[in-house]
Amino acid sequence: MGRGPLKEDQDAFGHMLWAHYRGEKVFEIIERDDGYVDATDPSKYFSGYEDWPMIQKKAIEFVKGRVLDVGCGAGRHSIYFQNKGFDVLGIDVSPLAIKICELRGLKNAKVMAVEVLNFKPNSFDTIIMLGNNFGLFGDFKKPKGSLKDSIK
Repeated sequence: MGRGPLKEDQDAFGHMLWAHYRGEKVFEIIERDDGYVDATDPSKYFSGYEDWPMIQKKAIEFVKGRVLDVGCGAGRHSIYFQNKGFDVLGIDVSPLAIKICELRGLKNAKVMAVEVLNFKPNSFDTIIMLGNNFGLFGDFKKPKGSLKDSIK
């Protein structure tokens, strides 16, 4: 992969989020290599805790200290933790997603590709990747290598 932030014409996800944020009727269409196709409402990327899947509600019980939200999208998890008093950094490769996070009140959000993380060792107590973000790495071994030094 090895890419930096997306250019505007590459940011399909960001444009979808932006259109939804502005109140337009849009859908997220997913088509995978295995033939699976689905169309969903992007409101899930803006949902509050009460609408999160049970697995995400369970996972957040383990969050502590300084939090890195990898692939934060529209900021639903980052904003939740910020409102609970956590020190949160949300990162996403999509400049439009980060713009939305900022407009929604996230204080610490950066456009950053997961492949080029450059945090000092022990920068975070918790790293979250909720919402299918392990696919950002291309294989299951890369997250451990890329993120392990950043966590306390």
